[in-house]
Amino acid sequence: MHPELIFRGAFFVMTCNDIIKYLEQWAPPGIAWQKDNVGLQVGSLKNKIKNIMLALELTDNVVADAIKKDCSLIITHHPLLFYPLKKIDTGNDQNSKLIKTLIQKDITLYSAHTNLDFTRDGVSFRLARQLKLKNIRFLKNLKSNQVKLVVFVPEQSVEKVASAIFNSGGGKIGDYEYCSFRLNGQGSFKGSDSTNPAVGQKGIYEKVEEVRFEVLVDSWNLGKVLKAMISAHPYEEPAFDIYPLENENVNYGIGAIGELETSLTETKFLNHVVDCLNVSHLRHTKVKNQKIKTVAVCGGSGSELLNEAIAAGANAFVTADVKYHTFQDAAGKLMLVDAGHYETEIFSLDEIKKRLKSFTGKEQIKVFKYGGSTNPVNYFNK
Repeated sequence: MHPELIFRGAFFVMTCNDIIKYLEQWAPPGIAWQKDNVGLQVGSLKNKIKNIMLALELTDNVVADAIKKDCSLIITHHPLLFYPLKKIDTGNDQNSKLIKTLIQKDITLYSAHTNLDFTRDGVSFRLARQLKLKNIRFLKNLKSNQVKLVVFVPEQSVEKVASAIFNSGGGKIGDYEYCSFRLNGQGSFKGSDSTNPAVGQKGIYEKVEEVRFEVLVDSWNLGKVLKAMISAHPYEEPAFDIYPLENENVNYGIGAIGELETSLTETKFLNHVVDCLNVSHLRHTKVKNQKIKTVAVCGGSGSELLNEAIAAGANAFVTADVKYHTFQDAAGKLMLVDAGHYETEIFSLDEIKKRLKSFTGKEQIKVFKYGGSTNPVNYFNK
């Protein structure tokens, strides 16, 4: 059970905010594309959770099913509100009609879009697993979204300050937590008559044995980490430095790459994609009877990662929304496969469902994945 859940009598009351805070620990909004509109779309975070509906996007049928299943929260991948609203016309505009229904039925709508794309075990990782790839890692790591926090702490207070930083999200590198570097040294200061130093006396030049404590912090967590650090630090005026970094962030990235258990011919690989994704149509470069072993993927529109897939040594790249000239660019370099936008993203809902079921535990909360299709693309077979 999550420690921040509200206790009311003999029951824990789980709110939309509890669910969203949990999801955002995995897929933080801070990693989303800058122009994306992730997060709360409609409704209140204070709403009590009854049941939860998951869908790739919001449609009339999704809302109807959510109402039928008594859901108070709908989580979609694609945002309903991507551009600023100029008006809400419930007589003619489809989105306005959906908003009206959500408000009337007191249903909260939340979107995890590019933050779900860019996180470990998100859209692309889930696609890679669906294709039965092994040794999955990011195709391209995000960069320039971390800082190094350096704070100087008296020796006897290091563990208290370190715990505050770690518990607020600092010190994470890949699958490791509580990562830091510590170096002993000597600090000095002289407080004015208005000070109340934790060590030594005001008005006297003091020298104190201190530890230089260094830790990585994701940029979007910096405010929270600084607040926790300052609260735990014994000094009235803690000395600290913040260094912007150009490092690649090993925790977040775009696309994924891995290996098949055994090499496949191109034709067998295409059949493998069809079977794993349960699709009937693929667009792809010319078959040249080469072997496919290393496969890059990017759920949704990811063809801009073609050069990264080639540089990483991929024999094939599975994504969607590929343009004509991108197929030309890929020819002779790897097998480029367009498996469909909806088809390469839909499996990410299974990961969300698995995590939410684990989080809600024995709560009387059901998590539904919408059973119909919200895919706007249809195929004609003569």
